[in-house]
Amino acid sequence: MENQNTNTKKYLELNGRKFVLVGTAHVSQQSIEEVKSSIEQESPECVAIELDEGRLKTLKDKESWRKTDVVQILKKKMGFLMLANIVLSAYQKRMGVPAGVQPGEEMMAAITKAEELNIPTAMVDRPIVTTLRRAWSKNSFFGKCKLLGILAATAFVKDDVEPEQIEKLKQESEMDSMMNEVSEYLPSVKEVLIDERDKYLASHIWECKGDKVLAVLGAGHLNGVQKHLEAIAASQESSDCSQISEIPPKSKASKVAAWIIPALIVALIVSAFVWGGVEAGKKGVASWILWNGLLAGAGAVLALGNPITILVAALSAPVTSLCPFMGVGIVAGLVQAMICKPRISDMESLQDDAVGLKGFYRNRILRVLLVFLLTSIGSTIGTFAAGATLVAGITSFFDKIVNSVKSLFN
Repeated sequence: MENQNTNTKKYLELNGRKFVLVGTAHVSQQSIEEVKSSIEQESPECVAIELDEGRLKTLKDKESWRKTDVVQILKKKMGFLMLANIVLSAYQKRMGVPAGVQPGEEMMAAITKAEELNIPTAMVDRPIVTTLRRAWSKNSFFGKCKLLGILAATAFVKDDVEPEQIEKLKQESEMDSMMNEVSEYLPSVKEVLIDERDKYLASHIWECKGDKVLAVLGAGHLNGVQKHLEAIAASQESSDCSQISEIPPKSKASKVAAWIIPALIVALIVSAFVWGGVEAGKKGVASWILWNGLLAGAGAVLALGNPITILVAALSAPVTSLCPFMGVGIVAGLVQAMICKPRISDMESLQDDAVGLKGFYRNRILRVLLVFLLTSIGSTIGTFAAGATLVAGITSFFDKIVNSVKSLFN
């Protein structure tokens, strides 16, 4: 077994089979040319592509965004997943503008060249929905906050990226540095986005038919995919990756946790009535309604939601915060979508508008998702603020009792 490497290619001979791994930067003109020339020169029996069937369909069907039904997306509780997918796609698109390249062009170039030469292709990446859901579910509360922060920075911070910088993404030292930063800041996300997908990609590349397989991958996956292919060939690991192909079900602990905060809030309000009297109880209820309603409404205002949406967010937040089944973001988002119905032009310009902050406010689909996100964040902050206020009120009540008792003995 003799393995050879270059900056953008890895040549592997494993168990009598040959694998050529071609590393790309997803918005690089040079990568497009290198992918096409590699397929011509290597003449593989199969070309493996770092795409899943869903993304392939989107790349082939330029009108797919017109079919976006934001109402159904919110009802299925996929608002955050759609928002994350749009933001990441828009970021890649923004990076490709200086080079005049659209995200995924090198993958489509590989498919087109393979079809010209009558070479079979295989889509070997994990579905994006599965990847995003696993990344979300594996994060702690603070990890989720960090992830939201990264998405916000990705969506609203504009940096000019030169073509030369894009080409650096194919160099191992540059990519290793980036992966180390991600690993330190969000290790669970790096595990899902990189490590798990390295194994998934390697497993499906291994299962491709033919004695010579050429795989077109993002440069960041080259080392990991090589490692897993060599481990599979040496029978050190199985090519079965069913465990990382599914969305992990919610654990019993997380299901119970979804009820803990509402139960604690109700218990605190009841305690205020029992120990503090009617007035204290009323203050507790008022505190809960005000904190939740005001901050959820403030989120809708920040999203420039319709006045009715703002009112609905403010009124529904105190109730939805006590119900794990339906969040205020879904309610407010649905109201915004029904009042300001997305137009065909919004669907056509969805990816272009997602490139900058102004586009999020201009595009009605993105505005709905912004309402969903900001009202959810507002209500979450309101829940903790109201809970802290209730605890402070009860603590103050007991302090008064203690002080009264002490005064009796003085």
